[in-house]
Amino acid sequence: MASTAIPRSSTVTPHPEQQYLDLMRATWETGSERIDRTGIGTRSVCGALLRFDLEGGAMPLLTTKRVYWKTATRELLWFLTGSTNIRPLVLQGVKIWNEWPHARYVKETGDAISLDDFVARVAGDEAFALRWGDLGPVYGKQWVDWPTYRYRADGLYEKGEGINQIAAVVESLRTSPGSRRHIVEGWNVAELDRMALPPCHKTYQFHVAGEGEKARLNCLLYQRSCDVALGLPFNLWSAALLTRMMAQQVGMEPGELVWMGGDVHLYLNHAHLIEEQLARQPQGHPRLEITRTPETIFDYRIEDFVVHDYAPLPPITAPVAV
Repeated sequence: MASTAIPRSSTVTPHPEQQYLDLMRATWETGSERIDRTGIGTRSVCGALLRFDLEGGAMPLLTTKRVYWKTATRELLWFLTGSTNIRPLVLQGVKIWNEWPHARYVKETGDAISLDDFVARVAGDEAFALRWGDLGPVYGKQWVDWPTYRYRADGLYEKGEGINQIAAVVESLRTSPGSRRHIVEGWNVAELDRMALPPCHKTYQFHVAGEGEKARLNCLLYQRSCDVALGLPFNLWSAALLTRMMAQQVGMEPGELVWMGGDVHLYLNHAHLIEEQLARQPQGHPRLEITRTPETIFDYRIEDFVVHDYAPLPPITAPVAV
């Protein structure tokens, strides 16, 4: 009697982007509807986890809609300068922070200037930009110049030297890779009320797996508040890029990006974007090449980054909630 072979079940590894789409669908279909700070309303879930392997130049760059990775990269490089003024971004055509200082200007002056006219004035008038283009002590300030204070003999406090968290982590990765203290923190409780927007992607923790030539640098990002549709695509790219830059600076291979979300939400006025994106399928596997190794992590330029094999589906626009 001839034996009957039992066929093996075939398993197909899902595209890395599918976990993002699954999160979007779950948030939209099961999230709790809430009235939020912006007044627009969201559907929100508590807690989410995504993992992306960065081996071989892989990046969590979404393909189901075009993500403007150069804009996200320019923002990250701006963070690393410690700047908190939008003018350097405006002069590069980066618009993602413009709404907050514009809203503050209109509220405080009563001048109903259009956003476009406000941005043009920031670009053309350095003094105006200095007064109205500042966002307060947001990400970059905390990353590279966390404020410190000294207690004086007369009982008063005075400002001390700021702490460069980024430089400190690079150094600790080189000298003590097994440490559990490779952390960059943006949530400075004492300065939250001075920020245009308190940090959403607030805590980065780096982790070294393996030793010597086999050492791989992992990064866990905790994001307290996550706009899945508009913010998360930028946040994933930026966190993976920072991880790759850190890895290059300390002579390690990039490992895994682990993203954790706290309040994970979708805005109710983004229904058209969500429905359109969920109807699409991921396309290909984009890769990042960093063309040189600068002297420090603060010396990268936009020209140092090249993305290969990125053929995304068309962009889907939606309003930003301010």
